[in-house]
Amino acid sequence: MPKLNILVGTMYGGALDVAEQVKPLFEKAGYSVEIMEQPTLNDLTDRDGITLFCVSTTGSGDFPGNFVPFVRSLRDKSPSLAELRYGLIALGDSSYGDTFCGAGRALDSVLEDHGAVRLGERLEVDAMETFMADDAAVPWVEQWIESQQLKVA
Repeated sequence: MPKLNILVGTMYGGALDVAEQVKPLFEKAGYSVEIMEQPTLNDLTDRDGITLFCVSTTGSGDFPGNFVPFVRSLRDKSPSLAELRYGLIALGDSSYGDTFCGAGRALDSVLEDHGAVRLGERLEVDAMETFMADDAAVPWVEQWIESQQLKVA
C-alpha cells in the first residue's frame, strides 16, 4: 500500500483540522496515511509515496512555530528532493495583503528549489471567504486525487 504523509504547520489547529478531514479521502483512494504535527525531513515520502502539506500562515507571512524547525532543516541541509511528489494546501487571510498564504508560497518555493515536483496547483484557502478551511480543502482533494490519477485501490 503506498504511503501518504500529511505534514502540518498550524498555530491554532486549522491546518490540523484540514489534515484530519482529508485523511479518509486518501485512505479510500488506497493510501496508508499518517499526519505529522512535528514534521522532520524523515517524514517526506520517497518516490513511491506522496506528501501533502497543510500549512497556515502566521504573523507577516511566517511559518507556524511547529513548522519552523522543519523549514530550517530543509534550508540548512539542502537535500535533493527530486523524488518528492507533493501537494500543498495553504491557509491564509487576504486581509493581510501581500503576505496572504505567505508560508505556503514560501514552502512551495523552497521545495521547488530542492527539485521536488508539485502535483497540480496549490490550494490557497482565504479565511475571509471560507470560514471552515475544510469546506474548500475536501472538494479540492477529491478533485486532486482524480486529476492526478492518485487512486490506487
